[in-house]
Amino acid sequence: MSAARLSLQGLVVGRGTVAVAGPFDAGVAAGEALVVTGPNGAGKSTLLRTLAGLLPPLAGAIRLDGLVAADGEPAERLADAAHYVGHRHAMKGQISVGDNLGFWARYLGGGGGVDEPAGAAPESASASGPTHAVGPVTASGNAAASLPLSPAEALAAVGLAGLEAIPFAYLSAGQQRRASLARLLVADRPVWILDEPTSALDAASQGRFAEIVARHLATGGIAIAATHHPLGLEGAKTLHIDARDPRSSGPGTPDALLDEDDLASAEGWL
Repeated sequence: MSAARLSLQGLVVGRGTVAVAGPFDAGVAAGEALVVTGPNGAGKSTLLRTLAGLLPPLAGAIRLDGLVAADGEPAERLADAAHYVGHRHAMKGQISVGDNLGFWARYLGGGGGVDEPAGAAPESASASGPTHAVGPVTASGNAAASLPLSPAEALAAVGLAGLEAIPFAYLSAGQQRRASLARLLVADRPVWILDEPTSALDAASQGRFAEIVARHLATGGIAIAATHHPLGLEGAKTLHIDARDPRSSGPGTPDALLDEDDLASAEGWL
Protein backbone atom coordinates (compact mmCIF):
# COMPACT_ATOMS: atom_id res chain seq x y z
CA MET A 1 0.00 0.00 0.00
CA SER A 2 1.36 3.41 -0.88
CA ALA A 3 0.34 7.03 -0.44
CA ALA A 4 0.79 9.64 -3.14
CA ARG A 5 1.49 12.67 -0.95
CA LEU A 6 0.95 14.06 2.54
CA SER A 7 0.77 17.86 2.73
CA LEU A 8 0.69 20.33 5.63
CA GLN A 9 -0.87 23.68 4.74
CA GLY A 10 -0.62 26.39 7.39
CA LEU A 11 -0.99 23.68 10.03
CA VAL A 12 -1.15 24.79 13.67
CA VAL A 13 -1.22 22.06 16.33
CA GLY A 14 -2.03 22.15 20.02
CA ARG A 15 -3.98 20.78 22.98
CA GLY A 16 -7.55 21.86 23.50
CA THR A 17 -7.69 25.45 22.28
CA VAL A 18 -4.07 26.24 23.14
CA ALA A 19 -1.68 26.20 20.18
CA VAL A 20 1.68 24.52 20.73
CA ALA A 21 3.46 24.75 17.38
CA GLY A 22 3.07 25.96 13.81
CA PRO A 23 2.12 27.11 11.31
CA PHE A 24 3.74 24.40 9.19
CA ASP A 25 3.87 24.16 5.41
CA ALA A 26 5.50 20.98 4.17
CA GLY A 27 4.98 18.05 1.85
CA VAL A 28 6.12 14.43 1.84
CA ALA A 29 5.66 12.30 -1.26
CA ALA A 30 5.49 8.53 -1.58
CA GLY A 31 8.91 7.07 -0.91
CA GLU A 32 10.06 10.02 1.21
CA ALA A 33 10.85 10.46 4.90
CA LEU A 34 10.52 13.56 7.07
CA VAL A 35 12.56 13.84 10.28
CA VAL A 36 11.16 16.27 12.87
CA THR A 37 13.72 17.76 15.25
CA GLY A 38 13.66 20.29 18.06
CA PRO A 39 14.06 20.70 21.82
CA ASN A 40 11.82 19.06 24.40
CA GLY A 41 8.46 20.79 24.63
CA ALA A 42 8.70 22.38 21.18
CA GLY A 43 5.68 20.50 19.84
CA LYS A 44 7.12 17.47 18.06
CA SER A 45 4.87 14.90 19.72
CA THR A 46 1.78 17.09 19.33
CA LEU A 47 2.54 17.47 15.62
CA LEU A 48 2.92 13.72 15.18
CA ARG A 49 -0.30 12.94 17.04
CA THR A 50 -2.12 15.43 14.85
CA LEU A 51 -0.70 13.89 11.68
CA ALA A 52 -1.75 10.45 12.96
CA GLY A 53 -5.35 11.62 13.39
CA LEU A 54 -5.30 11.52 17.20
CA LEU A 55 -5.68 15.30 17.62
CA PRO A 56 -7.58 17.78 15.43
CA PRO A 57 -5.67 20.62 13.75
CA LEU A 58 -6.25 23.99 15.40
CA ALA A 59 -5.75 25.78 12.08
CA GLY A 60 -4.69 24.93 8.56
CA ALA A 61 -5.06 21.55 6.93
CA ILE A 62 -3.55 18.09 6.52
CA ARG A 63 -4.10 16.44 3.15
CA LEU A 64 -3.37 12.80 2.37
CA ASP A 65 -4.55 11.86 -1.10
CA GLY A 66 -8.35 12.26 -0.79
CA LEU A 67 -8.37 12.70 3.00
CA VAL A 68 -8.49 16.17 4.53
CA ALA A 69 -8.36 17.28 8.18
CA ALA A 70 -8.70 21.04 8.68
CA ASP A 71 -9.47 23.73 11.25
CA GLY A 72 -10.62 21.60 14.15
CA GLU A 73 -12.49 19.05 12.04
CA PRO A 74 -12.28 15.40 13.15
CA ALA A 75 -9.12 13.76 11.85
CA GLU A 76 -10.00 10.14 12.61
CA ARG A 77 -9.85 9.09 8.95
CA LEU A 78 -6.15 9.91 8.92
CA ALA A 79 -5.69 7.22 11.58
CA ASP A 80 -6.97 4.60 9.12
CA ALA A 81 -4.02 5.32 6.83
CA ALA A 82 -1.30 5.69 9.46
CA HIS A 83 0.69 3.63 11.92
CA TYR A 84 1.50 5.60 15.09
CA VAL A 85 4.29 4.48 17.43
CA GLY A 86 4.61 6.78 20.43
CA HIS A 87 6.78 6.85 23.53
CA ARG A 88 4.73 4.13 25.21
CA HIS A 89 4.87 0.63 23.77
CA ALA A 90 1.09 0.02 23.66
CA MET A 91 1.58 -3.60 24.71
CA LYS A 92 0.12 -5.45 27.73
CA GLY A 93 2.88 -6.69 30.02
CA GLN A 94 1.14 -9.85 31.23
CA ILE A 95 0.24 -11.01 27.72
CA SER A 96 2.65 -12.84 25.44
CA VAL A 97 4.44 -10.83 22.77
CA GLY A 98 2.77 -12.88 20.03
CA ASP A 99 -0.72 -12.34 21.45
CA ASN A 100 -0.05 -8.60 21.77
CA LEU A 101 0.91 -8.43 18.10
CA GLY A 102 -2.04 -10.63 17.16
CA PHE A 103 -4.37 -8.14 18.84
CA TRP A 104 -2.83 -5.24 16.93
CA ALA A 105 -3.07 -7.14 13.65
CA ARG A 106 -6.80 -7.71 14.19
CA TYR A 107 -7.45 -4.19 15.51
CA LEU A 108 -5.63 -2.56 12.60
CA GLY A 109 -7.17 -4.89 10.04
CA GLY A 110 -3.84 -6.29 9.01
CA GLY A 111 -4.90 -9.88 8.54
CA GLY A 112 -1.61 -11.05 10.06
CA GLY A 113 -2.93 -11.89 13.51
CA VAL A 114 -2.65 -15.69 13.37
CA ASP A 115 0.53 -17.62 12.70
CA GLU A 116 0.02 -20.37 10.13
CA PRO A 117 1.08 -23.91 11.07
CA ALA A 118 4.43 -24.97 9.68
CA GLY A 119 4.13 -25.81 5.99
CA ALA A 120 0.71 -24.19 5.59
CA ALA A 121 0.12 -22.19 2.46
CA PRO A 122 -0.27 -18.47 3.11
CA GLU A 123 -3.70 -16.92 2.59
CA SER A 124 -4.14 -15.06 -0.68
CA ALA A 125 -2.97 -11.47 -0.40
CA SER A 126 -5.91 -10.24 -2.45
CA ALA A 127 -8.35 -11.24 0.29
CA SER A 128 -7.25 -8.36 2.50
CA GLY A 129 -6.19 -5.84 -0.13
CA PRO A 130 -2.81 -4.94 -1.58
CA THR A 131 0.38 -5.97 0.11
CA HIS A 132 3.50 -3.97 0.79
CA ALA A 133 6.88 -5.60 0.26
CA VAL A 134 9.45 -5.10 2.98
CA GLY A 135 11.63 -7.70 1.64
CA PRO A 136 11.81 -12.85 3.10
CA VAL A 137 11.98 -12.94 6.86
CA THR A 138 14.97 -15.01 7.90
CA ALA A 139 16.15 -16.28 11.25
CA SER A 140 18.63 -13.43 11.34
CA GLY A 141 15.80 -10.92 11.26
CA ASN A 142 16.10 -9.69 7.67
CA ALA A 143 12.65 -8.78 6.39
CA ALA A 144 11.89 -9.48 2.75
CA ALA A 145 8.23 -10.56 2.71
CA SER A 146 5.06 -8.68 1.82
CA LEU A 147 3.05 -6.98 4.53
CA PRO A 148 1.18 -7.85 6.60
CA LEU A 149 3.42 -10.33 8.38
CA SER A 150 2.34 -12.80 11.04
CA PRO A 151 3.41 -12.00 14.62
CA ALA A 152 6.21 -14.59 14.42
CA GLU A 153 7.46 -13.16 11.12
CA ALA A 154 7.31 -9.61 12.44
CA LEU A 155 9.30 -10.57 15.53
CA ALA A 156 11.92 -12.28 13.36
CA ALA A 157 12.17 -9.12 11.27
CA VAL A 158 13.10 -7.06 14.35
CA GLY A 159 15.52 -9.67 15.68
CA LEU A 160 13.23 -11.34 18.25
CA ALA A 161 12.66 -14.70 16.54
CA GLY A 162 11.26 -17.37 18.85
CA LEU A 163 10.09 -14.99 21.61
CA GLU A 164 6.39 -14.84 20.69
CA ALA A 165 5.35 -16.95 23.73
CA ILE A 166 7.23 -14.76 26.25
CA PRO A 167 5.15 -12.27 28.31
CA PHE A 168 5.95 -8.76 27.13
CA ALA A 169 6.93 -7.67 30.65
CA TYR A 170 9.77 -10.22 30.70
CA LEU A 171 11.60 -8.54 27.83
CA SER A 172 14.45 -6.08 28.30
CA ALA A 173 13.86 -2.40 27.52
CA GLY A 174 15.46 -2.74 24.10
CA GLN A 175 13.52 -5.91 23.32
CA GLN A 176 10.27 -4.23 24.35
CA ARG A 177 10.94 -1.37 21.97
CA ARG A 178 11.69 -3.77 19.14
CA ALA A 179 8.50 -5.73 19.84
CA SER A 180 6.55 -2.47 19.80
CA LEU A 181 8.08 -1.54 16.43
CA ALA A 182 7.02 -4.96 15.10
CA ARG A 183 3.46 -3.58 15.15
CA LEU A 184 4.40 -1.72 11.97
CA LEU A 185 4.72 -5.04 10.16
CA VAL A 186 1.50 -6.86 11.15
CA ALA A 187 -0.74 -4.40 9.26
CA ASP A 188 -0.07 -2.54 6.03
CA ARG A 189 -0.43 1.22 6.45
CA PRO A 190 1.12 3.68 3.95
CA VAL A 191 2.13 6.33 6.51
CA TRP A 192 4.37 5.57 9.49
CA ILE A 193 4.32 8.18 12.29
CA LEU A 194 7.18 7.47 14.70
CA ASP A 195 7.97 9.30 17.96
CA GLU A 196 11.55 8.60 19.09
CA PRO A 197 11.42 5.15 17.48
CA THR A 198 15.01 4.18 18.28
CA SER A 199 14.92 4.96 22.01
CA ALA A 200 16.46 2.08 24.04
CA LEU A 201 17.81 0.43 20.88
CA ASP A 202 21.46 -0.59 20.54
CA ALA A 203 23.44 0.20 17.40
CA ALA A 204 22.64 -3.11 15.70
CA SER A 205 18.91 -2.72 16.36
CA GLN A 206 18.97 0.86 15.11
CA GLY A 207 20.55 -0.34 11.87
CA ARG A 208 17.97 -3.10 11.48
CA PHE A 209 15.14 -0.61 12.03
CA ALA A 210 16.63 1.79 9.49
CA GLU A 211 16.61 -1.05 6.94
CA ILE A 212 12.93 -1.76 7.67
CA VAL A 213 12.01 1.90 7.19
CA ALA A 214 14.09 2.09 4.02
CA ARG A 215 12.18 -0.88 2.56
CA HIS A 216 8.89 0.79 3.53
CA LEU A 217 9.95 3.89 1.60
CA ALA A 218 11.20 1.85 -1.36
CA THR A 219 7.69 0.42 -1.82
CA GLY A 220 5.99 3.82 -1.84
CA GLY A 221 5.44 4.36 1.87
CA ILE A 222 5.88 7.59 3.83
CA ALA A 223 7.71 7.88 7.18
CA ILE A 224 7.59 10.85 9.56
CA ALA A 225 9.71 10.58 12.70
CA ALA A 226 10.57 12.82 15.63
CA THR A 227 13.99 12.00 16.99
CA HIS A 228 17.09 13.30 18.72
CA HIS A 229 19.18 10.56 17.07
CA PRO A 230 20.16 9.96 13.43
CA LEU A 231 17.94 7.36 11.76
CA GLY A 232 20.33 6.56 8.93
CA LEU A 233 17.78 7.51 6.28
CA GLU A 234 19.56 8.91 3.26
CA GLY A 235 17.84 11.86 1.64
CA ALA A 236 15.29 12.39 4.43
CA LYS A 237 13.74 15.84 4.65
CA THR A 238 14.06 17.75 7.92
CA LEU A 239 11.54 19.89 9.78
CA HIS A 240 13.03 21.70 12.78
CA ILE A 241 10.73 23.15 15.44
CA ASP A 242 12.20 25.90 17.59
CA ALA A 243 11.10 26.49 21.17
CA ARG A 244 8.87 29.56 21.17
CA ASP A 245 9.03 32.61 23.37
CA PRO A 246 5.60 32.84 25.07
CA ARG A 247 5.86 36.64 24.90
CA SER A 248 5.95 36.66 21.10
CA SER A 249 2.57 35.15 20.24
CA GLY A 250 0.51 36.38 17.35
CA PRO A 251 -2.49 35.39 15.25
CA GLY A 252 -2.33 31.74 14.21
CA THR A 253 0.75 31.06 16.33
CA PRO A 254 1.18 29.36 19.70
CA ASP A 255 0.42 31.72 22.57
CA ALA A 256 1.85 29.56 25.36
CA LEU A 257 4.63 27.11 25.94
CA LEU A 258 3.23 23.82 27.19
CA ASP A 259 5.30 20.97 28.54
CA GLU A 260 4.46 18.18 26.12
CA ASP A 261 5.84 15.45 28.35
CA ASP A 262 3.58 16.47 31.25
CA LEU A 263 0.54 16.73 28.98
CA ALA A 264 1.14 13.38 27.33
CA SER A 265 1.77 11.68 30.66
CA ALA A 266 -1.51 13.03 32.02
CA GLU A 267 -3.33 11.63 28.98
CA GLY A 268 -1.52 8.28 29.08
CA TRP A 269 -0.06 8.73 25.60
CA LEU A 270 3.67 8.67 26.27
